[in-house]
Amino acid sequence: MSKHSHRSIRESIRRRLTSGEWLPGALMPGETEIAAEFGCARSTVNRALRGLAEEGLIERKRRAGTRILELPVRRAHFDLSLIRQEVESMGSTYLHQIVRREIVSAPHHIAERLKLEPSARLLHLETVHFASSHPHAFEDRWVNIDAAPDILDAPLDKISVNEWLIREVPYSSGDVIFAAQNAGPREAKVLNTLPGDALFTIDRTTWFNDVYITAVKLFYPPGHELRTTL
Repeated sequence: MSKHSHRSIRESIRRRLTSGEWLPGALMPGETEIAAEFGCARSTVNRALRGLAEEGLIERKRRAGTRILELPVRRAHFDLSLIRQEVESMGSTYLHQIVRREIVSAPHHIAERLKLEPSARLLHLETVHFASSHPHAFEDRWVNIDAAPDILDAPLDKISVNEWLIREVPYSSGDVIFAAQNAGPREAKVLNTLPGDALFTIDRTTWFNDVYITAVKLFYPPGHELRTTL
């Protein structure tokens, strides 16, 4: 068993960066090569590199490798949040309702985002999250069943898909888009607002190594605020 933790590997790589052994702008060795050097699992190296990327010391791009940045960049930290906890922190009672559940072949735009064949089976869920009796968020989610097969037996009527995935399915990376979007008829109806109202949206994909897990879009009614840390 390796004696190297992700923390010790992260500090070892940090020393190489600060000493100039690995120069700014250069590509770092791959995860497999670093794992072989330290005699550890690739997932341990992945976790170490994630920490360095969050500190702004390196930049990781799928299929392009990991590059040492010219100057450290401070990055905002974004945690995947439990919507239930968001609601309860407001002093409200949380509940959720699934308004659509289906197993379908991936539509083109989702297959493209999740890097799947069009024939791939996906679980499509639309969920309304409530703060007491008021709609708090509308969730439109696609889950790669091959990446999370146990989801088909999960009690999603009792625990939301948001919470089940965060608890049960590990992820290594993700991308997030924050935007304003005018409410269409569907969003306006479930969020009890008017078509054309400006909604705050979070559009996210997550994956583990090279396997994409889920694509989800959250719609929040007018007035919603997001707070994070620097």
